[in-house]
Amino acid sequence: MQRRTLLAALSLPVIRSASARPTLPVVASFTILADLARQVAGDRPLAMTTLVGPDADAHDFQPRPSDAERLRGAAVLLRNGLGLDDWLSRLTGAAGFRGTAVTASDGAAIRPAEGGHVHADGERHRAAGSARAPDPHAFGSPSNAGVYVRNIAAGLSGADPGNAALYAGNAEAVLARLAALDAEVRAAVGTVPEPRRKVLTGHDAFGYFGDAYGIRFLSPGGISTASEPSAAEVARLVRQVRAEGITAVFFENMTNPATLDRLAREAGVRVRGRLYADALSPPDGPAPSYEALIRHNTRLIVPAMRGDAP
Repeated sequence: MQRRTLLAALSLPVIRSASARPTLPVVASFTILADLARQVAGDRPLAMTTLVGPDADAHDFQPRPSDAERLRGAAVLLRNGLGLDDWLSRLTGAAGFRGTAVTASDGAAIRPAEGGHVHADGERHRAAGSARAPDPHAFGSPSNAGVYVRNIAAGLSGADPGNAALYAGNAEAVLARLAALDAEVRAAVGTVPEPRRKVLTGHDAFGYFGDAYGIRFLSPGGISTASEPSAAEVARLVRQVRAEGITAVFFENMTNPATLDRLAREAGVRVRGRLYADALSPPDGPAPSYEALIRHNTRLIVPAMRGDAP
């Protein structure tokens, strides 16, 4: 009896746990890409390195020699593209990177940095009929985040084809959640009268979110946190905030609040909190994942636009 039981046990297929499989070394330029990759991987263990961490600024990041060492042994590199993480070009050369490079924004609907909108095509890095730079914050809308998810799944599958079906299935689950998130945000913004859908932030990082949900975002800075607004620009915004009764004014998690704080004081409005733009929060913060980031921002922005008491 014992011998038959042993033989039966030996005939069963061997199922290895996810933790028993070797990890896949992945480098992501910043936290949003790392989070989306972890969701696509699911229980496939990743050895994830995130170069620009929580609450940090990817625009003007200065890589260290240790970052090149981390990249040298990676199987997959996840980058945003569109100028946000161009410093990676020098880093990959210094590291001699030979793995799979994924530009997550490829195929996303890209808007030019100075307003307007253009769909992605063979010239997706520039506006139609214009040489203006693209707005690099394409992940700002859940629909574009879905494009990122598909690109990440394809990159992981290319480097790790034995788990391609797992990545594809997980990606579809993430896409379903992003579609539900989009509907959730759309319903929340729908409670705000259209003339009140205006928000003032520290730098121009929310254009895609604004385009998706009919919100006009204003900022004293440009798309990069490295730029400083002129006194004339700040004065113009002060007049606009006063004239239009804008009540939704926010700091961002990875920018210097000094300019916006001064602008708010001069306009006689109150800063309503801190939004998350280019970086997630630490795990114990309000935006530890992409979906949490979108929900956190929506829950702050909607009542502020309506003018509800804080």
